[in-house]
Amino acid sequence: MRDERFEVTVTFDERRGYVASAPKLRSPVTALSLGGLRRRIEALLLPDEVDVQLVLDRAARLERDQRRRGGASRASDAWPR
Repeated sequence: MRDERFEVTVTFDERRGYVASAPKLRSPVTALSLGGLRRRIEALLLPDEVDVQLVLDRAARLERDQRRRGGASRASDAWPR
């Protein structure tokens, strides 16, 4: 069971993917998926037992919804190669 609830603000940037920030994080955390973002944050907060709650802003919600419908280009497609 988790001891503490930890809220993280999430936005979406076409070049970086999902970007999370919170006062307890030293720097923004990025990932191509929300699941990957949650795992990275949980790894950074070890050994703390926290319940990570992602709070999506409008850009992140739109991207999540578009991906669920299957019509979005992946964030990795927007990155320069």
